[in-house]
Amino acid sequence: MPETIPADTTLEAFHVQVGIFRRMAPDRRLAMVFEMSNNLRRLAAEGVRARHPDYDEDQVRLAVIRLMLGEQLFHDVYPGVDVRV
Repeated sequence: MPETIPADTTLEAFHVQVGIFRRMAPDRRLAMVFEMSNNLRRLAAEGVRARHPDYDEDQVRLAVIRLMLGEQLFHDVYPGVDVRV
């Protein structure tokens, strides 16, 4: 169980949510993880597009990767690539 409960969630609601997740089949929980991950990437890409309307899709993709990897790992994996996030 997480050490903290989201600020917008009551303790009772949190326990209900955890119970629902525990009763889910593992494949359903995994599908939810992938769905949330895809949603997060889409939101990050929209933020990059809003900040950099001049970026093409490849630059948006690289900026999202930079957000996900962090500065050091991004520069290790993509040396010489300079996109702002």
